[in-house]
Amino acid sequence: MNGEAEAAEQKDWSELEPTYSVKVFLTVLYSLILVIGIVGNSVTIRVTQVLQHNGYLQKNVTDHMVSLACSDLLVLLIGMPVELYSAIWYPFMSASGDVYCKVYNFLFEACSYATILNVATLSFERYMAICHPFRFKALTGRLTSSLIAFAWLISVAVALPLLVATGTEGHIPVREDKPVQNLTFCTNLRQRWVMYRVSISLAFVVYMVVLVSVALMCRAMILVLRKPLGSTAGGLSGSEAASKHESSRVKTARKQTIIFLGLIVGALMVCWLPNQIRRLMTAAVPKSDWTMTFYRSYVKLHPVADTFFYLSSVLNPFLYNLSSKQFREVSAQVLCCRLQIKHINKRTVMSAAAASTRSRKPLMSLHRDRSSRDGAKKNPVTFTTFQGNCDSGVGSSVQETLTLSETSNNVPPETEI
Repeated sequence: MNGEAEAAEQKDWSELEPTYSVKVFLTVLYSLILVIGIVGNSVTIRVTQVLQHNGYLQKNVTDHMVSLACSDLLVLLIGMPVELYSAIWYPFMSASGDVYCKVYNFLFEACSYATILNVATLSFERYMAICHPFRFKALTGRLTSSLIAFAWLISVAVALPLLVATGTEGHIPVREDKPVQNLTFCTNLRQRWVMYRVSISLAFVVYMVVLVSVALMCRAMILVLRKPLGSTAGGLSGSEAASKHESSRVKTARKQTIIFLGLIVGALMVCWLPNQIRRLMTAAVPKSDWTMTFYRSYVKLHPVADTFFYLSSVLNPFLYNLSSKQFREVSAQVLCCRLQIKHINKRTVMSAAAASTRSRKPLMSLHRDRSSRDGAKKNPVTFTTFQGNCDSGVGSSVQETLTLSETSNNVPPETEI
């Protein structure tokens, strides 16, 4: 190992750089990921606001989704341009200052872990709503803001050690105190390596705890939703049938929520794993003890790990569209700049009016038959009179629907997301 380490001291670092064709390919790929990520997460923020404004999405779910989209946007905007320059095109030189290096590592780490912690807080709130509905109702209002603030504060706490443990430094051999060769990297500092190692290890623990916790919460929610809605003896009245239908709809929406959360966790597990392995490599062995084999493995893994990591910030909008037909429709409207979605109250009124008209068609035929039989005795204006009654009935139904919708407008129904 000492022989390889000594060889690393005299190694021409340019030999470890990617070839020009690889650099061009990664530049095109990174640019494509960046554009898709910016557009996708920006559309997500707009769509969630439109759905909430029209009563299809609860405010607490909207806040979680907006926070998650913002963290994904920051990861892409802060990380990708810097990684493309410093890790792909010029991996063995750094023109940036020490302060810039520290601030970049801190911000990137904080935004990255805000993403996974936002997934955890969204999962926890859905878990409370499904498994502990009475506690959830008691906490509604302050729970969402507290969870989002908690996610960002923990992310900042996880990233804080990097302000001290990282900086600009050259390659320092094992038996030397100063860097050799005219090279400067934005890397973990030799004198702060223990702090850096502890920070990376704790961050990995947070990553694993979040994945396991969300998986357990999804399992608990699935067990609750497997329970039957409840059987009723005899026939159901109109209100009971409507309540049962509403419960079935909410149950279906919650199942889709669990599927959506499962997809996000699966994507995070797959996309973050190569990057976590790369980070653990830097914390496992001090860079002064790295062999050339270790260096080559790290350099080859770096662009692969970064590509998968940034893909995790692009996938969420696609997962939203995959799990919700309504989200797909509104996303298409937002992209085309033609919003056609109607408020849930107006949609309910139109459905009630159509159903009421269909239910009165047999009565209209019955009145017509009676009118033809008694045409000699009565003035044949039965249709006109019934039409007035029919309009009155629709109006009554519409008014009743409006009243019910308005009273429940403060707590919008759960959507597919």
